[in-house]
Amino acid sequence: MRHLVPFRVYESKTTSGLTPEQGDLIHRNTRGTWSVNPTTGLVDIQGDFFFYDNDDGFETFLGIKFGNVTGVFNCSNNQLQSLKGAPQEVNGNFYCENNQLQSLKGAPRKVGGYFNCSHNLLQSLAGAPQEVVGDFDCYSSQLKSLAGAPREVGGHFDCSYNHLQSLEGAPQKIGGHFSCAGNKLQSLEGAPQKVDGDFVCSHNHYQLKSLEGAPKQIDGTFECDEFRLEVGEWNPKGWLEVLRTGYIKAKKLILTLPYLQPDWWNSELQRDPGKTVHFLAPWWKDMPEDMKSKIKIPSGYENELDLFSGFDEMGLF
Repeated sequence: MRHLVPFRVYESKTTSGLTPEQGDLIHRNTRGTWSVNPTTGLVDIQGDFFFYDNDDGFETFLGIKFGNVTGVFNCSNNQLQSLKGAPQEVNGNFYCENNQLQSLKGAPRKVGGYFNCSHNLLQSLAGAPQEVVGDFDCYSSQLKSLAGAPREVGGHFDCSYNHLQSLEGAPQKIGGHFSCAGNKLQSLEGAPQKVDGDFVCSHNHYQLKSLEGAPKQIDGTFECDEFRLEVGEWNPKGWLEVLRTGYIKAKKLILTLPYLQPDWWNSELQRDPGKTVHFLAPWWKDMPEDMKSKIKIPSGYENELDLFSGFDEMGLF
């Protein structure tokens, strides 16, 4: 009788709208327990589902429709052409890399851990989860656009080695590192404006002509082919150092930042002269003379500029 109990449990599951083949696939790949939700008709898994490296090279989930997965869902290294039937929500990691996916339609709405769709045939991120608590990896996936990416990612975001000519559509807040290396970018328009880790845009040097659109805040390092700014150097002090000591191309790239444009400072000085003078003062003495000559300090603020010019610990943002 000990051997009949598992069979009876399994048999009861396969009769809940699933074929024997579907039930067998779920049973063999689940690490935990599973059940068909009587309300939704979807398969919920309490635990993990490991459906990867299959010799049969599955192209679909055999018509199975998953609901919620409390652990990991791994369907990588198959021949999947669609995520139709994939879980609606995964509390752990979701892996679908190394397939034949041309779209992320059907991907989970929320991933509580790491999301990896790398090494596919994707041209955009349409259908991607809109909430990813951990890292988001989409490198080496033939992407031409980041349209469809979530607005925020809790961990790293890696879109390197694709065919991107623009970062439009990228998340605007990254909780870890951001890498767009190895693409065809001419500028950084559309880049996230806050990156809590490193920002890497290397191996775009044959195309990259401008840092326009670069993040306002980078808490880690900034790495480009021609130069590197260490932690705490993504500010006017670091940029001016590149102007003094960098290679010719590095200087040209740095000068494309709006914060080194006299017109930008003049606009800010007109909008809020007092605050802007406070920001400008620590870097004033290190600015090139031709740049300073084009910045118009409002009448009455010249003394304040001199007064605060010794405070070099103040940041721009």
